[in-house]
Amino acid sequence: MSSGNNVKALKSGIWYTVANFLTRSIGFITTPIFTRLLTHDEYGLYNNYISWQSTLIILVTLNLTSTFISARFEFEDDFDGYISSVMSLSFLSTLIWTIAINLFPAWFVNLTGVELRYLNILMVYLLFYSAIEMFQTRERYYFEYKISVLISVVISVGSSLLSVLLVLTMENRLAGRIIGNSACYILIGSVLLFYIYYKGRKVDIKYWLYALPICTPFIPHLLSLTLLNSMDRIMITRICGAEDNALYSLAYNCGAIITLLVTSLNTAFAPWLGEKLNDDDLDEIRSVSEKYVFLFVFLAAGIMLIVPEILLLMGGPSYLEAIYVMPPVAFGCVCQFIYIMYVNIEQFKKKTVGMAFASVSAAALNYILNALLIPRFGYVAAAYTTLVSFLWLAVAHMYLVKRLGCLDVYNTKLILTILAAMSVYTVVINYVYRLPVIRYAILAVYTILFICAAWKYKGLILSILKRRKGRKA
Repeated sequence: MSSGNNVKALKSGIWYTVANFLTRSIGFITTPIFTRLLTHDEYGLYNNYISWQSTLIILVTLNLTSTFISARFEFEDDFDGYISSVMSLSFLSTLIWTIAINLFPAWFVNLTGVELRYLNILMVYLLFYSAIEMFQTRERYYFEYKISVLISVVISVGSSLLSVLLVLTMENRLAGRIIGNSACYILIGSVLLFYIYYKGRKVDIKYWLYALPICTPFIPHLLSLTLLNSMDRIMITRICGAEDNALYSLAYNCGAIITLLVTSLNTAFAPWLGEKLNDDDLDEIRSVSEKYVFLFVFLAAGIMLIVPEILLLMGGPSYLEAIYVMPPVAFGCVCQFIYIMYVNIEQFKKKTVGMAFASVSAAALNYILNALLIPRFGYVAAAYTTLVSFLWLAVAHMYLVKRLGCLDVYNTKLILTILAAMSVYTVVINYVYRLPVIRYAILAVYTILFICAAWKYKGLILSILKRRKGRKA
């Protein structure tokens, strides 16, 4: 891959990160609006709907975009044909689920606590969500970002504005919230669905047979991760009560800022890694990935320094006691970042069965530790049990990649050293929170280092941000 593609990958990563932060910030801004427009019952039912939406996205759409990292190269001359084919597979899966839901409505309604009409809206949403996801993933693998970023922003802003309008004007405010959340996805997804079939112009069963063995083991992996991210809050509510869960949830959601960095950066890194693995250019992978890890850890360490300010901004003084939740949550996000780097290799090699075992075991470990430690140490313990589970995932995926003979793709010794250093930093930062003068002194040093690094690499940063018309990949 040319140096031009390196710049395009970095540039697309920056813009995806900016867009994700913008769309996520809109969610933060509108949350207080909907808590006031909806009753507690309506707000609870909507969040239940969203929880099932997150789960059914994995089950219904089959997460077929996880196959793109290898299909992009194996079917390089017919990648659009591959996408239109697997889009049809997603459509078929959605149709089967829709039929099953309407044949056995009582069972599904009792299982989910979601009314049948909303389940049908959800199925339509999932069909067009899949089209949007496939289009945007395709764009990322070509290091294109303009249309994809625009779509993300339009959907986020449009869904929020439409939801507020419908909640204010409809008698059934819950229906207004659900329809408002889905309508923009359905409208834009229908256009992109047409585009996918226009570009691909085929439905080839051989591509289904290629995709299913790769994505099927990935489904329990993602379901376990969903459970891993929600189990602690469910158990805190049951063991400690709703008030403790509110404290924990705010701190955990603030830590999602770092998770957002993980997903945003990986949208650029995964396609770049796939190109380099395809070219067997291990030297450049190691060189770039070392800088990539240092950058992420440096940003995560900085966020951990300003935890008190983040909690004051998001929740006010009454939430400050949750300050000790964020460091282990932030360290857990670093572990998540590391294991995703290794997952990318497993996906490229089409070896995804081990991923499912690693994720299921991590979810089971999290449940056992929560059951043992939350009753004894309170809600803060849940942050550390989640951290241990993510550490386990990082080590497990390193082992899986070692079995593939690919451990030397990254500088694993350096990564393990960084994880050890972050462990010490997480312990130290808990004590620093009690010493404001020292914390501000460290923050001042951090800021100076940040400015110096930005100045040193200002040429690279400007070249990434600058429009480069006519550049070829």
